[in-house]
This record gives sequence, C-alpha cells and structure tokens, in this order.
Amino acid sequence: MTETAAGFLTQEAHDRLKAELDQLTGEGRLEIARKIEEAREEGDLKENGGYHAAREEQGKMEARIRQLTELLQNATIGETPADDGVVEPGMLVTVEMFGDEETFLLGNREIADGSDLQVFSEKSAMGAAINGKSVGDKTSYEAPNGKTVEVKILAAKPYTG
Repeated sequence: MTETAAGFLTQEAHDRLKAELDQLTGEGRLEIARKIEEAREEGDLKENGGYHAAREEQGKMEARIRQLTELLQNATIGETPADDGVVEPGMLVTVEMFGDEETFLLGNREIADGSDLQVFSEKSAMGAAINGKSVGDKTSYEAPNGKTVEVKILAAKPYTG
C-alpha cells in the first residue's frame, strides 16, 4: 500500500492529500478515540467486537497517516506539465510495447485518486527510461526479470484528472 519513492505530485493532488492528512490527524483521531471509548464501556474487551473493529480501524487510519506524512514530505510538487509531447511526471503517456498500446500516468498514484488508471513512477525502470523522451522516440529498459523491453512513445498529454 505504500510507495517508498514518493515522486511527482501536482499541486492539486498535494493540496487534496494535505487536507486528508489534516482531517485524519484532527477530527479523524478524535472520532476513532470516541468509538474506542464507547466500545470499551460496553464491557469485556476480549469478546467485544465493536472494540476490536474500532481498534482495527484505528490501525488502518494510523497507517494512512504515516503514508501521507512520508509522501508529502518526500514528494516533488509541480504544476501540470506543458502539452509539448515530452514525457515527464504528470503526463498521461501512451506507449507501444510488445506490439500493444498501453496508456498510463507517469507520476505518483495519488494523482489519479479514485480512477482505475494505471500509474508508473518516474523512478521505476520504465518511467526512468521514457522520462524526457518525445512522441515518436523509441527506447528500452531492463525489466525486473532481466529482459530488455522496447518501448515507443505514441502520445504524451498532461493528465487533467
């Protein structure tokens, strides 16, 4: 669930994630503490499903807080890139690989919040290989299995959400 290489975030994504973090560390923590206290008052904690569910929810929330904190501390924040056909973080890129077309976002998965869009970090093997290339360029990278993968850049447009 975490992504160690924070990478690029648009200003809009950064602001949205900062607001989420503020909500979780303020109102969210107060709400979960209230739920835990109410469940604790119900009696025996060993057999108290409400208590255990609230504690599990608290653990998930604290993990998301840690994830957001690290992400926001380490991310490179920038404006949506120019529509100049050059691949860079924040671009929706279409490539040809293995004879098939594939479209994905180059940047942090949090930019495409809530969408089914595939995302590659600019720090990944493919992301690093195509970053800075222009439409029409061909390049290659070494896949995790050791094979060389040929890639042709077909399109690069700023991601608008």
